[in-house]
Amino acid sequence: MMRSKMKELISYYIMINILGLLIMKTDKQRAQKGKWRIPERYLWLISLLGGSLGTLLGMYHYRHKTKHIQFRIGIPIILVIQVIGWFIFY
Repeated sequence: MMRSKMKELISYYIMINILGLLIMKTDKQRAQKGKWRIPERYLWLISLLGGSLGTLLGMYHYRHKTKHIQFRIGIPIILVIQVIGWFIFY
């Protein structure tokens, strides 16, 4: 039972981080084309829901939001808190 829950949790984290990476890619592409953008609150929400690693990787890989100080500092802080929480609770 516990093993099954752990697999589900790991699957969730993998999927939410892939989503974080893809949402940064998509927003960067839309910005370059002058199209409708993904609201920043969604970028933050994905990060807060566990996708901070994917969002951070996407930021630097696609060079997106790296000039915004709140993203350069905020996303890594969320990631550190999530890693600490992982070690404390699991």
